[in-house]
Amino acid sequence: MNPAAIAFQSNWVEVISSDFMRTAFTAGTLVAVASGLIGYFVIVRGSMFASHALAHIGFPGATGAALVGTSVMTGLVAFTVIGAVVIGLLGKRASDREIATGTVLAFATALGVLFASLASENTSTVTSILFGNLLAITTGQLIIFAVFLGVLAVVLGALFKPLLFASIDPAVAEARGVPVKGLGVIFMVLLALVVSMAVSVVGVLLIFALLVTPAAAALRFTARPGWVILWSAVIGVFSVIAGLVIAAIVNLPPSFFIVSLVFIIWLVSVTIRRDSSPPNSAGGHSGHPAGN
Repeated sequence: MNPAAIAFQSNWVEVISSDFMRTAFTAGTLVAVASGLIGYFVIVRGSMFASHALAHIGFPGATGAALVGTSVMTGLVAFTVIGAVVIGLLGKRASDREIATGTVLAFATALGVLFASLASENTSTVTSILFGNLLAITTGQLIIFAVFLGVLAVVLGALFKPLLFASIDPAVAEARGVPVKGLGVIFMVLLALVVSMAVSVVGVLLIFALLVTPAAAALRFTARPGWVILWSAVIGVFSVIAGLVIAAIVNLPPSFFIVSLVFIIWLVSVTIRRDSSPPNSAGGHSGHPAGN
């Protein structure tokens, strides 16, 4: 890269006022809010590996779509949702889920590499899938993001209490008639939708930054689910907007700055709370994580 390309951009105010940047700000905000809504449950349910796996499972769907010339978003969503349903329907034992998830992840990644190598004329598309390209979001994708966020908010709002109960203590919840497995599948599908959105912002390789890290930082200070979700969304939105502004100033991809800001916030939260353990993520209730 030409060193001059990372110099201060004197026209950065004009850049952030442009139409494509307004689209990026809106898309990033939608994705950050969606990640904040589901991030708490990802941690409480111990689904961090599943969220990482879903992004990689979506990789062959996206690269395959690029290879045949269809919508990358469609391929990404299709593969992540199918992967989510499969993971959600796996056996109750955590070890079985982890083994199966890891096996599917390895196969999906290999398939994605194959499709990426065949799609040699779509190198920029593959790079965007791996590392995100928030500046290339289209109006059509923006509408999809808004719909996904609406679905996520409605479903989580309707199922919040039983999902929280099933996440904190699945054995007791099941004994009391809560459809734990069904809720698990629904949760995984919602997670797949958010993963599909987040890949557009930070890519497959950096997905953890938006889905988990903001919630992890918020959990250092409060155990109340509502507050964790709120602060996760705030951290995510701040990181996305600030990352986009910094990227415009120095003319570099925003993914690095978004992830770096999230990491710094998490690091500060850990440093401040280094002498005490984080609050119980179950809101004061004991219990075992639900896995996926």
